[in-house]
Amino acid sequence: MKKRRIKKMPIVILLLIVIGGIVGAMYLMNNGSINTKGSSKKSSKSKTETTKKVDTTKKMSLVAVGDCLIHGAVYMDARTGADSYDFSGMIELVGPEISKYDLRYYNQETIIGGKKLGLSHYPQFNSPEEIGDNMVDLGFNLISLVNNHTLDKGEVGILNSNEFWKTKNVITAGTYSSLEERNDIKVYEKNGIKYAFLAYTTTTNGISVPKGKEYLVNVYSDEKAKEDIDKIKDKVDVIIVSMHWGEEYVFEPTVSQKEIAQYLSSLGVNLIIGSHPHVVEPVGYVGDTLVIYSLGNFLSGQRPMGIDKTIGLMVGMDIVVKDKKVTFENIDKSLLYTYSTTSDTKYKVYPFKDLDDSILSGYKDLEEKYMSIVNSEVKYD
Repeated sequence: MKKRRIKKMPIVILLLIVIGGIVGAMYLMNNGSINTKGSSKKSSKSKTETTKKVDTTKKMSLVAVGDCLIHGAVYMDARTGADSYDFSGMIELVGPEISKYDLRYYNQETIIGGKKLGLSHYPQFNSPEEIGDNMVDLGFNLISLVNNHTLDKGEVGILNSNEFWKTKNVITAGTYSSLEERNDIKVYEKNGIKYAFLAYTTTTNGISVPKGKEYLVNVYSDEKAKEDIDKIKDKVDVIIVSMHWGEEYVFEPTVSQKEIAQYLSSLGVNLIIGSHPHVVEPVGYVGDTLVIYSLGNFLSGQRPMGIDKTIGLMVGMDIVVKDKKVTFENIDKSLLYTYSTTSDTKYKVYPFKDLDDSILSGYKDLEEKYMSIVNSEVKYD
């Protein structure tokens, strides 16, 4: 019996060793599996973090108001001395409205040709330098200088105006003092967005541009627009165009406006800001291009011509660039009213939110009427 037990002992020990080896191997394999999974997760996470797409979204904001049309009654109301004027009180309420935007646009409808040429009003205007000073002091920094009144004081008026605006820290477009200046289309940058600002007019009230000096005034043609846009479209993210176009005192865009809007859109223009009709017109899209057909008047002395000419449009927006695509967000459309007495005094521009019936009787109904025009759809044949 002792011999049998002795013979069986190695077998038992061997079995125990085998079983222990199997258990140990399983334990090691299990731990290895856990560790391997942990390592895999860590590696996967690291890879995800490394390959995470960087957000390339860039944004800048812009607000636009309409025509600064300084009739004699307006500058006489702003007169503070024999040769001095102050328009700041007329426009001060708009300051808080535009201050939150990066770019702040308006159209200087009447030339600032210098007092030595003599101040004048309709039909051929020349405005005091103080209107430009006061608009810039309020915050406007993107200014169109080209329209149907640009040639009211001839070449000297344009040259004087250009020199005046060069003393200001603003961006202007539409009039130039030389061919080299006109052909040197600037590229600007805001919040990482590169943009260009162009301005054209379709009319000069029948006044001819001096021969050989066509650079003075950017008169629109499809060919000129294409040449300008082709120069800079690969250098910028956003192209903004100011268009002085359409028919005066008409609420619906003309066939010509629609055709130009479509053409500029096809060239890659992102935003078109329109003026000239002196009344509000719709805001809408042509493809991906946002078109403000007419902002109406900002400050003018056209009250005797009817309520339509005293109501202008202010449009604010965010311009968003992501992966080379431009979109518009937070588009805010609101109305402005230029108040004056029946004796053409006390001119003041009011945002509609600051109105009451003592300033403009029935203003709520008027707001509904004019906003319905602004929001109406433009139909293309």
